[in-house]
Amino acid sequence: MPGATVRILQVLVTLGLLWLLWAVADGPQAARSLAAADWRWLLLAMAALTAQTILSAFRWRLTARQLGISIGRGRAIGEYYLSQIVNQSLPGGILGDAGRAVRSRDQAGLLAAGQAVIFERLAGQIAMFSLLAVAFVATLAVPGGLDWPPDIAVSVAILLAAAVCAAGFAGLAGHLPGALGRGMRSLRSALHQALAARTALPGQIGLSIGTTVCNLAAFAFCARAVGVDLGLAATAALVPLILLAMLIPVTISGWGLREGAAAALLPIAGATVAGALAASVAFGLTILAALVPGVLVLWIGPQAKRRATVQFEAGAQDGTRQRARAGCI
Repeated sequence: MPGATVRILQVLVTLGLLWLLWAVADGPQAARSLAAADWRWLLLAMAALTAQTILSAFRWRLTARQLGISIGRGRAIGEYYLSQIVNQSLPGGILGDAGRAVRSRDQAGLLAAGQAVIFERLAGQIAMFSLLAVAFVATLAVPGGLDWPPDIAVSVAILLAAAVCAAGFAGLAGHLPGALGRGMRSLRSALHQALAARTALPGQIGLSIGTTVCNLAAFAFCARAVGVDLGLAATAALVPLILLAMLIPVTISGWGLREGAAAALLPIAGATVAGALAASVAFGLTILAALVPGVLVLWIGPQAKRRATVQFEAGAQDGTRQRARAGCI
């Protein structure tokens, strides 16, 4: 199927899901909640998302360094903002990451650059799944936890089991014969070097915990802004599922899927369907607003370089003229 057709279908699916949710989740009430949102909580959410972006950029920088690619802090932050802007602007959600890999390929080649991007994103998903697993078991086992509907509880258990099986298969695939086995062993070695080597593991754990906490906190802040008070259990067990729904590549940047997951899951924590819809939309809009600093970074950087170049050239010309006058004297 041509790429343009896929993108058109993604747009149509996004609009269709949002229209359906507006109709069945009391869209007018959700809109009123959004209009009355507490901007102080939204500012906290923006701060959390900004911190998440910076921590993610540092995690990418660490991952790339482990694979032989040196990236400065400022460049890492600017590149990460650029990839997020592209991911949010275009259907697919990965073009920005692909561009980040291409632009960082000079030192170690495109393969290592691509692995750095993929492994960095994988580290974030590992942290999210790990938190989800712990929170899911805790809210099932601890008295006073969430009252999971049986069908949703079974679905979450299957999702977690599938993730464990996928990780196990990836680990065993290196024992396969032939080129596939060699390729998997090479990939596993690179993954270990990037994420689990002694020089990487402490930083990867700390940065991944930080990005996960910031992401979940941002959603909880957005929910609070529209009047939905999520406790710690709901934030840790339900919000990861809502965010993971965004990974399904059938809509633009997860719009529609995220709102549908929120409308299905947040009532477990006592929220209304309209409140859940408003919370998810507020989160999506806050993500876009949090990218504004990235636009400024990308604009100011080239401007500053041009000003520095102009000043350098002007200084060089002045020095030449002064030396010429001195020679004449």
